[in-house]
Amino acid sequence: MGATRFLVWRGSDDWRAEGTHVEFDDGGLRATGTQIGGDPLPYRVDYALDATDGFRTRRFEVTAAADDGTRRLVLERSTDDEWRIDGETATALAGAQDCDLGLSPLTNFMPLRRHRLHERDGGADFLMAWVEVPNLVVHASAQRYEHVAPGVVRFIDRGLFDGFTADLELDADGLVLRYPDLAERV
Repeated sequence: MGATRFLVWRGSDDWRAEGTHVEFDDGGLRATGTQIGGDPLPYRVDYALDATDGFRTRRFEVTAAADDGTRRLVLERSTDDEWRIDGETATALAGAQDCDLGLSPLTNFMPLRRHRLHERDGGADFLMAWVEVPNLVVHASAQRYEHVAPGVVRFIDRGLFDGFTADLELDADGLVLRYPDLAERV
């Protein structure tokens, strides 16, 4: 892969931290990371993401540990956009191309980079496989991203948190620097 980065974000709405090692080029990315938070209970989430199919999720493995136990999730997308959750077909995710880890600024990168919305005018609608943290329940989530200015893209939730918007501040690669009321890069 072309670029290798280690990124750290801190929560701006609650105590939370995330560190991730990212490798990417024009064809996609691979990332491994850890998110630690305290709400709704203290937890640790470890993940490995393969989005080497043109910045589309191929495989997303997540493990969450908290006082109420440990959970594991394997989310996979085939080349014809069929999703499997722990080996079972997930028809509710049909048409989605990306995963979206709750409370993580990393997974916004894939649709933004694929459509270069951090650099050019336009907007796009997406269906995401949104993974709730720390329980790892997967939801279909309708989202929209709109170019506001170079390095600024508006996120609009049209699903689970309908009406929520945030203007994401991005670096030259399209990785989140600041996600208002969620996280900022350290």
